[in-house]
Amino acid sequence: MSKKRIVVFGGNGFLGTRICKVAVGRGWDVTSISRSGEPTWSSVTSSPVPPPWSTSVIWEKADILKPVTYTSLLNDADAVVHSMGILLEADYKGVLTGKESIWSGLSRAFSATKAGSQNPLERAEGEELRPQEKDGQLTYELMNRDSAITLAQEASFSHVPTFVYISAAAGAPMLPKRYITTKREAESTIASSLPKLRNIFVRPGFLYDSSRSFTLPIAFAGATGNMVNSLVGGRLTPLAGAAVEKPLKADLVAEAVVESIEDEGVKGVVGTQRIEDLANVAWRRGML
Repeated sequence: MSKKRIVVFGGNGFLGTRICKVAVGRGWDVTSISRSGEPTWSSVTSSPVPPPWSTSVIWEKADILKPVTYTSLLNDADAVVHSMGILLEADYKGVLTGKESIWSGLSRAFSATKAGSQNPLERAEGEELRPQEKDGQLTYELMNRDSAITLAQEASFSHVPTFVYISAAAGAPMLPKRYITTKREAESTIASSLPKLRNIFVRPGFLYDSSRSFTLPIAFAGATGNMVNSLVGGRLTPLAGAAVEKPLKADLVAEAVVESIEDEGVKGVVGTQRIEDLANVAWRRGML
């Protein structure tokens, strides 16, 4: 097992911190990049105290929409991970905080189309992404699609051999369709326009962990839905999407992400079963 250097965008998030932890456990050099730097630990773990392993991570601040703020950090990296997609757009947050009416916010949220940035494929090396929505909203198109394409491009410019994109197994009835379509657009564009990169598209379902107690009943409901869906031969998938996909523990997905980087034979889409298989390989590796 060779020592590697990885850069995790969104490394201070729910899944990102766990990817960093697993990579540190393998003795890798790990850099996390986010707007805020080190996590607010109480929001991603069960304790507000930084865990011992966190001192081994370099917690950098940068803006994923502005490559000049992070490109120097990609030098000599073996892999770059994009874990910065959004589940909820700003429309929802405005409604929930009372800054926008329910009708106005939800009508915008479920709009059939929204703008992202300028075409990232026509962007010059290092050129920043410019949000095209008039209020600068962070849309699915911008964060789930264009930021991922741009990061993959910049990784390629820096001769990083492996790019990992945290995608999703499917959409869900309560989310706009654009949530999943923008992720699929990112995958297809990266695969077709950057074929020399070893692209890995990790597609988990709902992630849960005991440190986020509210995720446990959702995971239970999802596991029940998954069991029922299996009994009817998967016929609920087109209707319910991720709601009937097997929920996965966040730590398990993190193990799979790191193992996929380690195993150079892994490429392309990594779905639920493959995630579990890779996590099992990682578990057995840890027992040696």
